[in-house]
Parts: sequence; structure tokens; C-alpha cells
Amino acid sequence: MTDVLPRILDMNEEIVALRHRIHAHPELSLEEHETSNLVAERLHAWGYEVHRGLAKTGVVGTLKVGTGTGRLGLRADMDALPIKESTDLPYASQREGVMHACGHDGHTAILLAAARYLSETRQFSGTLNVIFQPAEERYCGAKIMVDEGLFEKFPCDMVFGLHNRPGEAVGKFGFLPGCFMASSDTVYISIHGKGGHGARPHLASDPVVAAAHIVIALQTIVSRNTDPLDTAVISIGKIHGGTVSNVIPEVVKMTLSVRALRPEVQQFLHDRIIEVAESQALTLGCTAKVDYQWGCPAVVNDPAATEFARRVAHGWLGDEGLIPDMLPTAGAEDFSFMLQAVPGSYFIVGNGTGPAHNSGGCGLHNPGYDFNDECLPIAATYWVKLAERFLAPQ
Repeated sequence: MTDVLPRILDMNEEIVALRHRIHAHPELSLEEHETSNLVAERLHAWGYEVHRGLAKTGVVGTLKVGTGTGRLGLRADMDALPIKESTDLPYASQREGVMHACGHDGHTAILLAAARYLSETRQFSGTLNVIFQPAEERYCGAKIMVDEGLFEKFPCDMVFGLHNRPGEAVGKFGFLPGCFMASSDTVYISIHGKGGHGARPHLASDPVVAAAHIVIALQTIVSRNTDPLDTAVISIGKIHGGTVSNVIPEVVKMTLSVRALRPEVQQFLHDRIIEVAESQALTLGCTAKVDYQWGCPAVVNDPAATEFARRVAHGWLGDEGLIPDMLPTAGAEDFSFMLQAVPGSYFIVGNGTGPAHNSGGCGLHNPGYDFNDECLPIAATYWVKLAERFLAPQ
């Protein structure tokens, strides 16, 4: 195995068992009570000062060693998704319709393993804050923690987070300075018309037809209004209207997912979506009400923090340990809120390229996905090396 720390290897069976325990008992956003209790118990047993209650189920463990003034934050997410698992694994979800389909069970186990090692060895000088965040999948738990005083109560000079990526080789790390992941907003559009009999459409104002025009027109925002060199995504994920074939309904509702890499583009999409929806509906004798819900801003990595994180990986694994030519992704992450408050970096670790249940080949948010246990000791070792280097005794 990659040059993993011997003590991390010694505890690997326990790390894997811990990950499987969390996987078998997944909890949705802001409901991570059992996971939160488990994390808090372990951190307390390892000598951390444990703080609970931020974002309802969040946990922060603080360990101060020596006289160093450096302050480091390492973050893992804990929540699961409302997906019915289809893996048939011996540790598959025991909660109907809920599963760890994004690997947050792995992220939590990784940071716990590193936290234990760093507590046992204490080969650093400064303050280590291990942040276990709820509600990454929904409700922007990172924002809630920040708004409730995360970095006022637990100051950090830098903060780092990681995410597994199926399709990349196990043990490889990927870093990208600047904009790494897109913003993510949700838009609710209600098209109001005049209902009527399907046989007499001339006496109605059909919101279904208006909705169809809006769907097509929205796609021209990306293809004709946005610079081709800018990333922009408008996806209509849900449309609902009517009950039977011969009745023109009063209302049609649709839900959109909107992504952008630059805040200027995010703002433009906001303004143009409202304009297009309202004008298209009006042209067809209807009205459109647009509820634009701002979600996560783009993940923007601090260049200095990203270079530091990359050097740690390169110094340990060399060129072979790095994913070359990393590019931004239209995926989103609420870690962006932490990066707006404190310099830091968000990066990826390869989850494997083989079969879904062994090497993470199945994509994220898929009912057949499983985190690859081979990643656990590798990523835990990386956290240790990053922490010891950042908080190196002077």
C-alpha cells in the first residue's frame, strides 16, 4: 500500500469497522444525532476538548499542543442522502430510503483516524480544530456553522476539506487553485393561467404551453446569452401541472437547478431567468412567479493554501500521487461558505476505478455506490502529514 503511516495501518481494521457502522446507520441532514454522538465520544476519549451544538448536530474537537500559535481546521461532512440503497453489502443501510451515497461515512472515518493519531503522537505545536459538519447535502450546514460563530469560537488560520471521487485511482490527490466547484441555486417557477376544458383551449390561457415555451427559452440563456467560455448550467429537474388529459390546469410548477463558476455569471443567470420566465408567460396570456433561492456560492480555493496542500501530497507521494490537469467541476459544495470566512482549500482523493462495491467505480449519489475502504488509511495519513507540517514546531 502507498506509504501509509504504520500506526494508521495498525488501526485500519478499526477505521473500516467504524466506517461500516456509520454506513449502516445513515442519517439525513440535521438529523445526524447518532453519528454526532459517536464522533463526540471518540474525540473525548482521545483527549480532545469537544464542543457540540453548532448547526444542531455539528461537532468540533480542539486539541492544543505545545506553545505554537498556528491554528488549523480540518473538516469532514457527516450526512447521508434520501436514497434507497441497492448494494446488498453486509453493512448496507439499515434505514429504509436513506444511504451514504456520497461517501460522507468515509470522510468522517478518515478524519477520526487522523484525529486519533495526532492525539496519540502529538508531533505538532499549535491548535488543531477537527470540524464534523452536518447537512452538506441539504440546508448548507457549513453556512449554519459559520453563521453561528464557528470561526469566532474556533479561530483557524486555514481550513481544509476533501471529497472522494470515483473514477480516479485510489491514493491520488487532486488540487486546483481558484474556482474549483460551481455555485448551486434552486429556482421555483409557478406559471398561472386560466383553466378550462381541453376541447375549448381558446377560452383558456394554457400554463402548460407557457411552461413548454419557458423550458425552451431558458436553454437559450446558456447557449445565446452567456459567454461560451463561462460555465453556466440551467437544468429543469421537475415539472408538474394538471390532473387529466381533458382539463387545462390553472397552474404549472417547475423546479430548476442553476450552476455557475463565477459570481458575475451567477447574478446574470438570476436576473435573466426571472426576465425570461415572466416575459414568456406574459406572451401566452399567463403570469410567472419566480422564487429564486440562492444556495451555495462557488468553491474558490485560496492559491497559497492550495499550493501548501499540494506540496504536502507531492512531498509524500511524488508526481505519481497527484491527479494531473485538474479542471473545475459544475458540482457544488457548501464548504464554499467556510472558504469565504477563512483561507483554505478543498481537494479530492481518488476513490478507485473498479467495481462499485470494491473500488468505488459507481458514481456518487447512486444507489449502488460504496466508499472504497482502501482510501481510508491513505487519506488519514495525508491529514496527519498536512497537520504536522502546518503546525510544525518552530
